[in-house]
Amino acid sequence: DVSAERGMVLFKVNRQLLKLLEPFGNGEDEKFGLNSELFDTLKRGTTLVEYSSPNIAKKFHAGHLRSTVIGNFIANLKQSLGNNVIRMNYLGDWGMQFGLLGAGFGQFGCQEKLKKNPLQHLFEVYVQVNKEAEHDDGLKQAARDFFRQLEQHESQAVSLWQQFREITVTEYQHVYKRLGVHFDIYSGESFHQDQAQEVVQQLQSRGLLKTSEKGTGVVDLSPDRDMSSVSTVLRSDGTTLYITRSVRVKVVKQSQRKMCQHVPFGLVQGMKTRTGEVVFLEDVLDEARARMLHNMSQSKTTKEMDNPEDTAEKVGISALIVQVNNYRTTDLNLNLELSQVTVCYNTVITANKTGIQFIFCLEAATFDPAVLHEQTGLTILQHLLRYDEVLYQSAQDLQPKHLVNFLLKLCHLIASAHKELPVKGSPRDVAQVRLQLFRGACSVLANGMRILGITPVDKM
Repeated sequence: DVSAERGMVLFKVNRQLLKLLEPFGNGEDEKFGLNSELFDTLKRGTTLVEYSSPNIAKKFHAGHLRSTVIGNFIANLKQSLGNNVIRMNYLGDWGMQFGLLGAGFGQFGCQEKLKKNPLQHLFEVYVQVNKEAEHDDGLKQAARDFFRQLEQHESQAVSLWQQFREITVTEYQHVYKRLGVHFDIYSGESFHQDQAQEVVQQLQSRGLLKTSEKGTGVVDLSPDRDMSSVSTVLRSDGTTLYITRSVRVKVVKQSQRKMCQHVPFGLVQGMKTRTGEVVFLEDVLDEARARMLHNMSQSKTTKEMDNPEDTAEKVGISALIVQVNNYRTTDLNLNLELSQVTVCYNTVITANKTGIQFIFCLEAATFDPAVLHEQTGLTILQHLLRYDEVLYQSAQDLQPKHLVNFLLKLCHLIASAHKELPVKGSPRDVAQVRLQLFRGACSVLANGMRILGITPVDKM
């Protein structure tokens, strides 16, 4: 009905729309919203998602959290929409930093400490060698020599580098497991080292590689070919730079630009690995778990749980994931914002409490949507019916905030409806439809959380 005088459009909701909740009673709830016609226009196929990409031989610092969480969301989203997803971690596993580390390990390293606490020891060596190299030209030369030996595939240098790489990947996998993240492929800069030499040879054969006054290999980029603007691709000792190794990758990406999409995100500020000014991710995860465990200790139900530490781990990490996903393009300073993680706890607690199994069981009864008269229930249903729209919008711009906000609102709706629409003590037909409504809401909530990379818990 249209009321011209009041400037309002009034409409009635067809309560038979509640029939859309039937999949939740047939065990098909995981597919709810995913068969929407909205997704017919989306391209489906094989999708490669490259994310995380930390530098090896260093502890996983908090600066890599955003790429890891956002990349995991994109991979989960693409997979849920029917794509074959390949998850790749392109490691920073080559370069002069390994010259420094290799030379530094020879002076400051200890194999025993490396076995006991590998990444912590390598981090300490890396900080120390950077500090010493500032005023020790001999150490700088030793670093250059080690990297040259590495590029020339001398066995001793390669063996130490392989040891650094293997223990790093093993240690990283422990952190990834805590975050609920996995990869199909671990690649890296080292994979392209031989191709980098091919690039240098091609530049040389085409007469594009010049030698500067300092003895470095450069490519003349100036319009007049007068060397007024050059790009260095080789050091004076013949070793490659990051740009040399990335030239081939960039050419491939340039030729496939229409097929690739770069997803920008804000920085985590205050990360200086060389000087040791860094927040390690494991410390952040441990802090989140400890704070959650403290919050849970105030609850009577915590004592009834089989493993409160595991629940605290999942919910604490969930809070971090919510924070990162909700502010993809905003810079974070975790030194400050770690104290604000508790802001997310209430949201995650509500989400997980909503996901509990309803203990009250009902015998088979006719499912009659017409008995749900309360506006609160209809509001939840209307919100659930937006799930496909939210996933579609997320697939368009790869912004996780749409899904985060949808789930937050769903949490609030369920929290209020839980009191207004009691299941236990209600007539059987009313209890049946209310239970179905709650089951549907809980299922959508759990499915949406999993796409964000959050592991729902059964009990809080």
